[in-house]
Amino acid sequence: MNIIVGALLLVCLVFGIAWQLSERRRKMAELELQRTMQLFDVSLEVNSTIQKQDLLIKIMETSSRILNAEASSVILVDEEKGELFFDLALGEKGDEVREIRLKIGEGIAGWVAQTGQPVKIDDAAQDERWSSKVAKRVDYPTRSMLCVPLASKGKIIGVLQVLNKRDDVHFTDRDLQLLESIASPIAASLENAMLYDVLEKTTAAKERMESELRIATDIQMGFLPRKGLHMTSGSDLNATSNITAEAQAYIRPAREVGGDFYDYFRLGDDKLFFVLGDVSDKGIPAALFMAVTMTLLKGKMSPDMSPGELLTAVNQELYKDDSTMFATIFCGVLDVGTGRLQYSDGGHCPPYLVRESGDVEQLKGKKGLPLGVMDEMLYADNEVILERGDRLIVYTDGITEAEDRGQEQYGFLRLHKLLEKELSSQPIQLLEHITQDVDRFANGAIQSDDIAVLIVDRKPNKM
Repeated sequence: MNIIVGALLLVCLVFGIAWQLSERRRKMAELELQRTMQLFDVSLEVNSTIQKQDLLIKIMETSSRILNAEASSVILVDEEKGELFFDLALGEKGDEVREIRLKIGEGIAGWVAQTGQPVKIDDAAQDERWSSKVAKRVDYPTRSMLCVPLASKGKIIGVLQVLNKRDDVHFTDRDLQLLESIASPIAASLENAMLYDVLEKTTAAKERMESELRIATDIQMGFLPRKGLHMTSGSDLNATSNITAEAQAYIRPAREVGGDFYDYFRLGDDKLFFVLGDVSDKGIPAALFMAVTMTLLKGKMSPDMSPGELLTAVNQELYKDDSTMFATIFCGVLDVGTGRLQYSDGGHCPPYLVRESGDVEQLKGKKGLPLGVMDEMLYADNEVILERGDRLIVYTDGITEAEDRGQEQYGFLRLHKLLEKELSSQPIQLLEHITQDVDRFANGAIQSDDIAVLIVDRKPNKM
């Protein structure tokens, strides 16, 4: 009988142990299922947005809910400065919190970012790594906390904290393991959001810059004459001369804004002033230098001043010891009635003189240095007569140095031959034909330099 009772007890014990093991496995399975569902829940939340600010809110709300904590925070790493910062902080004192910066290694969050190790702390104020920087700003007491690193591709990009377990209990080791588990998908989503944020800001900055460049282009073009200039010798109202002068120009920057420029205007009743220049650089710096140069040229020129005297005066204003900017320039004053042309050359491309007879020649004369290269430079005046039917073509090196795909240059010879063929073209037509010929030669190669051409005709006046 005792043997039977003992056997029954043994069987009951075995069944009891088996049931306990089964129950433990069931509970462990339930816990594992719960943990899996929580991870799935986190993945759904953090992958529901690519916007960084929205994602940070979701991370903090989800972490607090899953860990049954009062609060949560994400602190990001600023690699360049070696600091931690709050990119997002909610509440009345959010702006103050965003001003806080922690050095890597400072405070519990700094220690986690430095070591890459997670921590569980039951009494934060008693921990030797504790920093009260944030708590003092927000007046929020921190009791217990979990802090884990957010790492993506082997690099720590921030830390995730949950603060104060609800119901006045401490966080458990399982809580820490769970927070570590959800940190991985959070870090991957956060890095994607940060990259997207950078891309958005870069795109916005690019669009803003393009808008500003379009405005700068409009401003720059506003410095240049929009129409050609026609004038006859003597007063236009009482013109007795049968001679007229015409000035036309064309410009095409290589970028939105450039450094080539031109201008022409009357000097009294009988004289035409014109200028064409090329600033050494491209883009905004060249455009600014161009604007200053044009302002000085127009402001200083007077009917009793020669081109050489003008360039000498402008150069004194432009020259700076520490400046690397300069401008080649060619300017002249044409007496429409007599055809006398005074001109001064500051290191510019040699203009072409096309005679009514069909002869095409490069205009010679004494050259000076470009504007802004040497202080107290004296610019010489040269003189030539434009007969009736003669034409002057001034251009920048964007014409002659234009390159095709094989890096061969357009050159002076091609320009010379084109001018010989275009003797009967009107100035506007010639400007168009020159640029078209350069473009045909380039054959799709990128324009590497600004292009500008100015034409001055002296011809019989058709009454």
